[in-house]
Amino acid sequence: MALSLTVNGEQRSLEVEGDTPLLWVIRDELGLKGTKFGCGAGLCGACTVHLDGQPVRSCSTPLELAAGGQVTTIEGLGDRDRLHALQEAWIEQGVPQCGYCQSGQIMSAAHLLATNASPSRDDIIAAMTGNLCRCGTYSRIVAAVESVANATPSESKEGA
Repeated sequence: MALSLTVNGEQRSLEVEGDTPLLWVIRDELGLKGTKFGCGAGLCGACTVHLDGQPVRSCSTPLELAAGGQVTTIEGLGDRDRLHALQEAWIEQGVPQCGYCQSGQIMSAAHLLATNASPSRDDIIAAMTGNLCRCGTYSRIVAAVESVANATPSESKEGA
C-alpha cells in the first residue's frame, strides 16, 4: 500500500502496509533511530513523536492514521546547526542516564512548551507523567523544562 506523510519537513512516500506501526516506519523504513521502542503498548512514552503537532505513541499508531500528516521526530526538533533549547537544557542539566527514554521525554516536553510557554512545576509534572524513566531522572527532567520555560523567548523557546 502506498502512503505518504511528511517527516521532519520532508515529504515521504512509502510502500508499507497501513497497519504497520509508525515507529517501525520511522526506524526501519526511514532510518531515523532516535525514536525508541519501549513497551510496545503506548504506555511508557519512549516512542513519542509529534503527529500534526500532537504527541503520539508511535509504537501504537498505525501508519494509515499518520498518512498525509506531519510527523516530527527527535531528529527534526532542532536543526543541523543548532540543538533545540530542550536538547541543550537536557545536556546542561545532565538529564540522560541510560538515555533510552530521553527522545520521548523531550518530545513530550516540546509539546508542553509549544502549548504552554510558562508552565508551572505542576504543569510540567502533569505533562511528563506519561513518560517513564527507568533511571529515575525525573527531577532533572523538570529542571531542564523549567530552565527553558524561564529563559527569555529569544534565548530558547524559539521552536519549542
